[in-house]
Amino acid sequence: MLGCYDFCAHYDWTFDWIEREGGSPDLIEFWDAAIYRDSQQHAAQLIAAKGIDGMSKYWGQTLSEEAPDGGYETRIEDGRFLIEMTDCPSRGFLLRNQVEFSKDYCDHCMGWIGPMMREAGFKVDHTHNHQGQCYWEFRPDNSKPRAISSVEKWKKELREKWGKASFQLDHFGD
Repeated sequence: MLGCYDFCAHYDWTFDWIEREGGSPDLIEFWDAAIYRDSQQHAAQLIAAKGIDGMSKYWGQTLSEEAPDGGYETRIEDGRFLIEMTDCPSRGFLLRNQVEFSKDYCDHCMGWIGPMMREAGFKVDHTHNHQGQCYWEFRPDNSKPRAISSVEKWKKELREKWGKASFQLDHFGD
């Protein structure tokens, strides 16, 4: 059986190869077909059936296996599921081992989680800084976004936790 880190460098190399050979559309299709619709079917089924409680169960188990020493916080707040990642086990492994093949390893998370959540009836707000730190907010399609002041305060607090003032942020939001 593969350990949870055994796939990280292979994923990174594969993402780079697919993008070089077929371009970004092929890579996006790979994330959808191979991750969301194949290896993570169990997550899609659980979240489609149980919503936010399913998210809590899925990421509670997955993150505790991938990062048993922590580096993340999950919670349900105001009908939303939140993940605050301060030390991503996958990206952290790549950084510690100086493995850099693809342009943005972190994009694969949004590449499979985004379509899965849209199909399950949720909106996603996600930002990552390419250093193993990110945040996620999942909310039902029919809910209103949090007030901008609340979101900006949250982002500021996370950046302070992350401890870096200047880094490139990628943001994806519905």
